[in-house]
Order: sequence, then C-alpha cells, then structure tokens
Amino acid sequence: MADIDTPKPHQVAERIRHSEDLGKLIRRVRAEQELLQTDLAGLAGTGNRFIVDLERGKPTLQLQKVLDVLDLMGLEVVVQRKGARRHGD
Repeated sequence: MADIDTPKPHQVAERIRHSEDLGKLIRRVRAEQELLQTDLAGLAGTGNRFIVDLERGKPTLQLQKVLDVLDLMGLEVVVQRKGARRHGD
C-alpha cells in the first residue's frame, strides 16, 4: 500500500518561504521538463535574463510575469494559512 503523503509522479507540493526557494523549484521542474532556460524564455515570451533571475531567486521580479511562467510550466500558486491543511491531505 502506498504512503498517502508520497507525491504522485510529476506532482509538486513545496513550501516556498523565500524567492530562492521558488527559483530552485522552477529550475528543477524546468530540467524535469527537459527545457533549457532559453527554451522557457521563448515559450514564455520573456528574455533569457528574466528566467536566469527567476531561477536565482531575484526578489524584485514582476509578479505577473512569474505567475505566467509558473502557469506555462503547469504549476500554480496556492496560498493558505500557516499550519492549515487542505482538505484531503
């Protein structure tokens, strides 16, 4: 029997507390999707510098652009109160 807390393949659920955490997650997912930074930049309609800065965790990037890249990668942001568990977890 599988552990119910074990993420399904390609399922990502991580706490992001700093911009660097988000950058590391994006870098990992991009690599899993076998995309180069230049590929992601082209698909997202951004410059390569934006993707480099995003993966490095630059804290001053434009939020909507970050959300657009996450959406393009099949990721979403879920905000919940600290210590709260989503239904079904």
